[in-house]
Amino acid sequence: MNHSNKNLNDLVSIARDGKDFYEHAAAKVDDPALKTVFTRMASVKNDIVQSLSGEIRAEGDKPTTAGTLVGEIGKIYGDLRALVGNKDYAYVAQLEESEDRLLKAFTDAIADKETSAPARAVLDRLAPIIRECHNSMRDRKLALKNAA
Repeated sequence: MNHSNKNLNDLVSIARDGKDFYEHAAAKVDDPALKTVFTRMASVKNDIVQSLSGEIRAEGDKPTTAGTLVGEIGKIYGDLRALVGNKDYAYVAQLEESEDRLLKAFTDAIADKETSAPARAVLDRLAPIIRECHNSMRDRKLALKNAA
């Protein structure tokens, strides 16, 4: 597997972590508006997984079908935080950390000089979506924190 596809596969795993966590959190929270946000974010993450996987296949490699251990630990930690505090805030805070992780990985992959031109084009197209998701969770986290 070439360097670009390894980076893209890492991003697929992290985005899949986010998709799975958003779906999990949507099933756990009671607020209908938050459920809707989480479901929409899971869909966005799924679109990112599909776009990156398509690029990996186009370059002749096989995309990963797994998430990461870090993602699974984050989901468990979110569940634990929800047990001892404000459930909505706990999930939003953990999901915002998941967004931080994906944004950093995207930024690093775009900055990597060894990222191929086709891979960079896909990353550049997806970067605004990644930033919007990150900012949305950050803003929601701050709103919930200030409301408490």
